Amino acid sequence: MKLLLTGGAGYIGSHTALLLLQRGYDVIIYDSFVNSSYKVINAIKSYLDADGIDYKLKTIKGDIRDKSSLDKIFKDSIKEGNAIHAVIHFAGLKSVSESVKYPLNYWDVNVCGTKNLLEIMKENECYSMVFSSSATIYGLTNSVPISEDQKISPINPYGKTKVAIENMLCDLFKSNMNKWKICSLRYFNPVGAHPSGLIGEDPIGIPSNLFPYITQVAIRRINLLKVFGDNWDTEDGSGVRDYIHIMDLSEGHIDAIGFLMSKESIYEVINLGSGKGYSVFQMIREFELSTGCEIPFLIEARRDGDVANNFADISKAENLLGWSPKRSLKQICIDGWNWQRNNPQGYT
Repeated sequence: MKLLLTGGAGYIGSHTALLLLQRGYDVIIYDSFVNSSYKVINAIKSYLDADGIDYKLKTIKGDIRDKSSLDKIFKDSIKEGNAIHAVIHFAGLKSVSESVKYPLNYWDVNVCGTKNLLEIMKENECYSMVFSSSATIYGLTNSVPISEDQKISPINPYGKTKVAIENMLCDLFKSNMNKWKICSLRYFNPVGAHPSGLIGEDPIGIPSNLFPYITQVAIRRINLLKVFGDNWDTEDGSGVRDYIHIMDLSEGHIDAIGFLMSKESIYEVINLGSGKGYSVFQMIREFELSTGCEIPFLIEARRDGDVANNFADISKAENLLGWSPKRSLKQICIDGWNWQRNNPQGYT
């Protein structure tokens, strides 16, 4: 089976691509490399070559707003006698703070780019998609665990673009329920790295998420960790979030592809998280215990837009996909540190 991974060189895309290739899928990675590095492709190949795995991987540089480039990928695959069966759509801009500064850019890339992709898929009779959505769409809620039927109320342009895309996908499915098979995966907080240490998370600039911030403090790229509030209504006063190992998340995509292929037609939205909440202080303590690294931190005032608790109800993923996370918080810390220690400056 041949799959197209838009944004396949990114953090989540690269880990999913590696797993797919290990399991015998043909993979085309289509990426602009604006927020990713070509070195991740070399790392994937290096790992597979060392493991003696025979794989089929094609990498194409391009933008999802470029319809002619997308169309060529599908038509070339048809000419080769091996048409693309499904798309895993990772491509898009993902910084919450940047989306506030440059909303038009986010609507253009995320929403218009997805519209282009769907039009090309339809023209080339490829009707199956797994879409990378986000728990950001739930907005400010302390009602946990968060299930898929909870109110959608994003508070930033990034989250709003994800809602717009989900609405587009739902409308498209309803317009032709005999053909489309679509699964929208709402991620919580992917963390960690491949256990080989060859691929991992490499955020541009100062990390906006907790875990890469911790690993960069551990490697001394950053002096100390800022903890925003120690007076939340939680067990230890720090904010609680749902952190899921990147390999568990990647396996969720493979299970989602299998789920779609087993159906004649379907549209589903599904949470992918650990189903547990971990506080900032818990994350710091576990990282220190698992790695032996000290993480100095400074308590600062709460940030606007934060909530005390946020974690997923993953029962739908368990029931529909037969998926559940397998890796522990300790494994997250070990694998994330292994990547950062082996790549102190990331892919650069």
